[in-house]
This record gives sequence, structure tokens and C-alpha cells, in this order.
Amino acid sequence: MTDLLFALDSIPAIFGLTENVYLVITANIFALMGLRQLYFLLQGLLQRLVYLSKGLSFILAFIGFKMFIEAFHGVGIHDLVGIELPHVPIEVSLFVIVAALTVTAVASLTATRKDGSEIV
Repeated sequence: MTDLLFALDSIPAIFGLTENVYLVITANIFALMGLRQLYFLLQGLLQRLVYLSKGLSFILAFIGFKMFIEAFHGVGIHDLVGIELPHVPIEVSLFVIVAALTVTAVASLTATRKDGSEIV
């Protein structure tokens, strides 16, 4: 039930990246198939990934911002208060997501090093 809930919850986030229905359905099928295995894989790392929640919050805020921009473009509003709303291509979105996850993981693993040189 948890896998189904998270897969359905990710539909708006995927639509923030693409409007291709095939990709949305395929991504959710793979989410259903692999989410539980990913939890077991990450279970041991969660104690060390101390900044994961901040990184995921940034990613969700970015996708939400992008969804608002796409919604404005969809109804014909291309500028607000004289400021032109940018179009964020999928490549930029994927780069931001991968970069945020990478920075979060590296910062977390650096902050929780087991050799005694922890950074506070």
C-alpha cells in the first residue's frame, strides 16, 4: 500500500518534468516495482545522509516552481508584473535534480565521516 501511495504521489512531480503520458505511466510502474528495494538499499545509509531532507525539499520546491511556470504558460500568461516567465527545459530540470542529490549526498557523507574528522 505504501508503494502505491508513493507512486501515485509522484505523478504531479513527473508531470513537472514532462507531459508525455507514456513516460509518466512507465515511471510510475518502475516506482511501484523498485521503491521497496530502494528503501532497503538506503536503510543503512539514512543515518549518514543527514542533509537528505533538505535536498529533497529543494528538489520539490524547484519542481513546484516549474509546475507553476508551466501552468501560467499553459493558460497564455508569459509574464507577471513585467517579468517574463522563463521556460525551463527538461535537461535543466534533470541537471538540477541530479546536482541537488549529488551535493546533498556528498555533503552528508562528508559531515558524517567515520574516521573521526566530522565536520560540524
